[in-house]
Order: sequence, then structure tokens, then C-alpha cells
Amino acid sequence: MAKISYLISFVFFLLLSNYVLSQTNDKAGKQIDSLFAKYNSQTPGVAVAIIKDGQIIFKKGYGMANLENDIPITPQTVFHIASVSKQFTAFAIYLLESQGKISLDDDVRKYIPELPDYGTPIKIRHLLAHTSGLRDQWAILTLAGWRMDDVITTEQILKVVTKQKNTNFKPGSAFSYSNTGYTLLAEIVRRITGKTFAEYTSENIFKPLGMTSTQFYDDHQRIVKRRADSYEMVNNSYYNKRLNFATVGATGLMTTVEDLSKWVLNFEKPIIGNSKLIREFNQPSYLDNGKKIVFSIINGDTLFHAKAQLLRNYRGINVIKHGGHDAGFRAFLARFPDQHFSIITLSNDEHYEIFKSGLEIAGFYLKDALQEKKESSVIPENKSAKTNVNYSLNSKGFEGEYYNDELATNYHFKTLGNKLIMCHSRLSDVELSQTGENKFSGSGEQIFSFEMEFLKNEKKEVIGFVISNFGAKNIKFVKVA
Repeated sequence: MAKISYLISFVFFLLLSNYVLSQTNDKAGKQIDSLFAKYNSQTPGVAVAIIKDGQIIFKKGYGMANLENDIPITPQTVFHIASVSKQFTAFAIYLLESQGKISLDDDVRKYIPELPDYGTPIKIRHLLAHTSGLRDQWAILTLAGWRMDDVITTEQILKVVTKQKNTNFKPGSAFSYSNTGYTLLAEIVRRITGKTFAEYTSENIFKPLGMTSTQFYDDHQRIVKRRADSYEMVNNSYYNKRLNFATVGATGLMTTVEDLSKWVLNFEKPIIGNSKLIREFNQPSYLDNGKKIVFSIINGDTLFHAKAQLLRNYRGINVIKHGGHDAGFRAFLARFPDQHFSIITLSNDEHYEIFKSGLEIAGFYLKDALQEKKESSVIPENKSAKTNVNYSLNSKGFEGEYYNDELATNYHFKTLGNKLIMCHSRLSDVELSQTGENKFSGSGEQIFSFEMEFLKNEKKEVIGFVISNFGAKNIKFVKVA
């Protein structure tokens, strides 16, 4: 009789627990609906999937995958996920390492011998941790006159990367986010296995996990069913924001929120890899001096880098996350391992706030586990420290033609009124702001913000300039005319 009573109580407890969970999920679902209420049949939008305790508890699409043909976003819509692709590349490397086919301490030139010898070996672990010092591929391509909506292939990237004579810093000594490293990792997989990176990941990751709508996109002309286009709002109207990448490793993964749900579940119950591999995969990356790599500090919380993932304690909860942004595509994937909970949002809206929205969703489901928000620590701007300096622009000295052989490109400088204008045959002209006697800064629609300094010889004649942006430091151009 006691056993029957116990069983009745246990069944009642399960039913009550399921009811409470259902009520919580229903409330959170309505909150998500409210969060994305601005998306409709006239806008791009977002697909969402929430995973809890081994199953999808919420999935839905908002807005349109294609505005020209009135195709709505669903959980089966395929998105380009930009830098979230990198964790799959890192996982492929860890699979090969676990099979004894590579060592993370291997010199990258063992597999890519055309990469210059920079004096200090660049190891595979340096590529994984963004500590290689290699100039970022997008940083150098845009300086070379490429547009981000050009057709860009891995072959083209390798040709430019292997011409670089210097690194940004000594390998292993510092952290600087470099897409180049992950393109090289995918190329290493290709050269070791004899398969394209798309083939290898399909056979060893996607098919075993049942990710039937996922592929690394290495051919910009390939047809992908149910694919979303990307959009940007300009002057209150949406425009296509084209993406023609045919390169993989740092980016290039096409997938759905449903398929990514299968990926996050593999971290709890591995189908590919094993618990040892996953444990090591989720550990922070390190500099050669043994210090953990700090990605950033937000409101006192430190974000550590870990193989294309960011480790953070958010309001008392451990989070493993990463975001992605190419063209108008925005991707967010966050795992909360202690709560067996994950959030995936994929968007084709350039203006979608991936981290803000993702953390708001976390609040809907994990409210009871989250600590009070920390106050933002903002240091007041010291306006009195700023001084306005009027520099005398000697336009005749700066005007002329300059060339760099690493990028195989020319820039021409001219004056317009009292402004120095930087010109390239494939880019829009950039009006420079003077920041010193020989120093300038600028940015443009097709070029990242940069700083530059003209170089002079002993006779005070301009002989060249050096230019730096977020991912390429001190690239030297020589004056040729």
C-alpha cells in the first residue's frame, strides 16, 4: 500500500513539474513573441530555438527570409552564420588531434609550407587561440582594394596571406582576433584528409549528428534550398546586402536553428568526439606565457576565449557563447551548461542586436537563477584633456602614387580644398582627418577605419606611409610617383 502511495505521489510530482515547466515555457514564448514583434511580412527577421534538458522547447520564425518573393522565416530556414562557423572548424581540428593525425603544437608550415617563416613558429594552437599574429584576411583584402561583397575564395585569400612579410606581433605573445587563422585551419584539414573541408565536416560532423540542412559553403554559385537573403535598412527602406563568400573555416557555414540544436546537444551527450575532447574544447585558450586569454571585460565580468567560443559568467551563471556577423546576417549561439540550456538566434537583419536579444531571452527562462544586474561601469569622458590642434597641411608633400607589393595595390593622394583625399581604383575616395603633422585617419563604405603616417627621409621628403586597421598593423607603402 505504501508503494502504491509513493508511486501516486511520484506520478503527481512529475505531472506537476511538467505543468509548471509548460506554464513557464508558454510565458517565455509569449515574451519572445513580444521581443520580436517588430518583425513582420515587410521586414527581414529572426529564427529562434531554445533547448532545455535535451530537447527543443521552443522554435519559431519571425519576419521574412526573402522580401522579394514573400517567403517567411521558419525554424527550417537556412542562414549563413558567419563567425559561429569557427567552432566547427576548431572541432574538426580536435577530431584530427584525437585521432593522432596532428598535434596542436605542430608548426603550421608543416602543412602550409608557402606561409613565410616569421622567425618564431606559428603553431596550430596559435591559430585556434587567435595568438598567431597573422594579419586578418578581411583587414588586408580591403586595404588591397577588395570589397566585402566581391566573390572571395579560399585560394585568393591564401595568395594574399602568404605574401605578408610580417606579423602583427610575435606568435603566442598576444591575442588579436584573426579570421586568417581559421581559414588556415580549414586548409590544414583539407591537406591532411585529402577531402574538401565541406566534405570532411559533412562526413564527420553533420551527417553523424543528423544536421541534414547544414553545409560549409565553398561555392558561391551553389543552390541552397530555403536559404535566407540578408538585408540592411537604408533611408527607411530595406536593401539586399550581398554576400558572395566562397571561403570556409573562418566563416561560410549554412545551417538552421533546428540543426544547431543538434550541435549543442552533442556537448551534453557526445555522438561525435568524447567527453575528454569536449572538456578540453571548452577550456580557455592560453598565451605562451601560460596566461588565460582575455577577450574582453564587460561590467566586471571577464570573457575568456576558448576555441572559437567565449566563456563568461553572466549574472552568476556560466555561459559559453559566440556571435557572428557577415553582410546582413547575424548569428548567436549560447550554451548554459549548468542549466542544460541553450539559445540560438539566426537573423538576416543587419540591425539585429544579437547579444542584447540573446541575453534578454536568457532572462525569460532563467530568471530565478540570475543574480541582479551589475551597474555599468562607465568612466566619464575627460573633455578638458582634449585639445584642438590645427595642423598645417603641406599637400604637395603628401600627394602622389604609393605602392605595396604584399597587397599588390596602389593608392593615390590628392588635395581638395584643405583636405587630403585618399584614392583607389576600386574603392570610393576617402577624405582623411589629420591627427598629427604626418598622421591621418579615415574610413569608408568599403574600407575599415584606419590610421596612417607618412614617412620622410633625412631631407624631409615623403618616401612612403604605413597604415594600420583593426587586423593589420604597419603595412608599408612606398612612394613611386
